[in-house]
Amino acid sequence: MLPDWLKKRAAGVHLHPTSLPGGHGIGNLGNNAYEWIDFLADAGFSYWQMCPVGPTGFGDSPYQVFSSSAGNPYFIDLQPLISNGYLPQFEAAKLHPSSPNLVDYGTLYDSFFPILRKAYQNFMHSPQQMENEYGSIDTFEELHRDWLHPFAKYQAVKANNHLKPWWEWTNKDKNSPDSPLSQTSLHEYKFQVFLQYLFRAQWNQLHQYAKSKKIALIGDLPIYVAPDSSDTWCDRDLFQINQSGDFKAFAGVPPDYFNNEGQFWGNPLYEWEKMQSDGYNWWINRIQNQLELFEVLRIDHFRAFHDFWSIPEGSSSARFGTWEKGPGLKFWDKIKTVFPHLPFLAEDLGDISEEVRKLRTSIGLPGMAVLQFAFDGNPKNCYLPHNLSKDLVLYAGTHDNDTSCGWYQSTDEGTRSFFRRYLNIDGTAPSWDMLRLAYRSISQLVIITAQDLLSLGSEARFNTPGELQGNWNWRMTDEQFNHLRNHSTDYLREQALLADRFEADLNTHGNEKP
Repeated sequence: MLPDWLKKRAAGVHLHPTSLPGGHGIGNLGNNAYEWIDFLADAGFSYWQMCPVGPTGFGDSPYQVFSSSAGNPYFIDLQPLISNGYLPQFEAAKLHPSSPNLVDYGTLYDSFFPILRKAYQNFMHSPQQMENEYGSIDTFEELHRDWLHPFAKYQAVKANNHLKPWWEWTNKDKNSPDSPLSQTSLHEYKFQVFLQYLFRAQWNQLHQYAKSKKIALIGDLPIYVAPDSSDTWCDRDLFQINQSGDFKAFAGVPPDYFNNEGQFWGNPLYEWEKMQSDGYNWWINRIQNQLELFEVLRIDHFRAFHDFWSIPEGSSSARFGTWEKGPGLKFWDKIKTVFPHLPFLAEDLGDISEEVRKLRTSIGLPGMAVLQFAFDGNPKNCYLPHNLSKDLVLYAGTHDNDTSCGWYQSTDEGTRSFFRRYLNIDGTAPSWDMLRLAYRSISQLVIITAQDLLSLGSEARFNTPGELQGNWNWRMTDEQFNHLRNHSTDYLREQALLADRFEADLNTHGNEKP
């Protein structure tokens, strides 16, 4: 049985906001985000999916953030600060990107936050102009106190400890999350509240605009939180961390065909019995907060609710881990009482057991399928369209895969041959061939990456798992976005109409391939 949100056939696009075009060195919640929503609506899409939107750390990964509930300050659009007199126009000019299609996070960090601090100083002297548009900052702080106070305090104390991870702080700071702040740290605390105030206000405005255009947002909820985060510092009793700050075990995955050492992720594991004893309140609050930002949440690494790989502290390799039992249906029965419409999508890719699939289907959650995994020459491959089911959200590729053009160029000739024969094509436009195949599948929802809409190659890949460099920094250029809007909108809309993924009058004249 499908959840209500998945009852209609639809299509969406995956694009992380940092990849939007714009003049500040990184995509943000400004004008280009609104124009992106306009494009999605005009092209017959119904969903905009993205990676987690939390505040990223030194590795720039949206899956390793300083808080499971806070927003990324890099998303803040400076134009409202300029329009309201908190910044001069020339400050934004300092953020002119060194590359139009890549985010330079190091340069951005050095320049963006000093500008925001200037805006904060001016705001503190005269808050009324901004509060007239965004509402009272004091009201915002009180409304979101449950997650905002721990996060802002964590950031303030972190700044006082030279930005080190919390387990390297002084013993007093490391082990006393409830102690009062110094005057210096209090100033940083208020600055962090200001950043979240701006993020949430601008997000809410964009979200309302998306709703007006009938575009739903799909967020991403990682199963684990980052080791260096306000979550683990303030609520360490909920994690496998002792009171002195030592981690007992870490998350990862065991060795497989692709990696004989397995993967050592380094995230702390949960104390599931402790979480169960208080009704999974931490999870409920976390989900509720994210559902204020999104209509649907993708649950990353869903299999850990059935069983998870536990790597003991001190292990030199993920090979030394063991499987431990997850919370299973007990957890999801509680979640269903709070969120009965089940606005969730389970990431269940990879080496998944039948027991994990049974858990997903017994809950009533849709899973995922990826077309790039389908063309191994076996007609019984579960990802081939004729073997799919309605409750699998179909992707040509995800943010962790190569682009479709990059995949086609780099895969072996046997796979390419099967792909061409299955689709009866010549292979000259693999990203568009993937889109048409996905649209005509039985899957209720299809998600295409923005890179595939642009027919880009491996140079535009967003993330390569296991690689520490070169991830998360791809951006769409203004020229690419304009070309997409001008040359592909009508064709995409017609493909959605033909596949019953968009409700409108059919264009009887038709549109040629872009």
